[in-house]
Amino acid sequence: MKKKSKKQSKRPSWDEYFIKMADLVGSRSTCDRGHAGTIVVKDKRLLATGHSGSPIGLKHCDEVGHEMHTVIDEDGATSQHCIRTTHSETNAIANAARFGVSIDGATMYSKMVPCYSCAKVVINAGIKRFVAMRDYHVSGRTKEIFKQAGVKLEIINKEIEKYKRQ
Repeated sequence: MKKKSKKQSKRPSWDEYFIKMADLVGSRSTCDRGHAGTIVVKDKRLLATGHSGSPIGLKHCDEVGHEMHTVIDEDGATSQHCIRTTHSETNAIANAARFGVSIDGATMYSKMVPCYSCAKVVINAGIKRFVAMRDYHVSGRTKEIFKQAGVKLEIINKEIEKYKRQ
């Protein structure tokens, strides 16, 4: 009798696995404009998560609406951004700090390349590699400072994440 060969299932790469995890974390976001999620990983171990949302104990966009702010983008165009929420990257870093988890030298996985403000926090937290599902429409300065700071940026899908103008 011949032995049946076992068909192996296709396991995702570590980057595929973790970017899917970040996407799932984003489903908890309380601002419907982005549903961004971020996770922090070191040595293939999940250290922290964060999603875009209001500070703990404060009203969410889902409850009271967006707090829109006009921003002049890198290309000179103006756009509206919701400033009620903290971005997922900063929330992941804050969650690590809150529970005493060192993320120095870790990799961050997120929905998109971070905004310039979050990029500065990412650098200061000691993140050495940032993996984004998509590019962000105003990521020029982020890419510059990541390069200067030695943060390796990898973008899985070159599609650019854009928000509807409001």
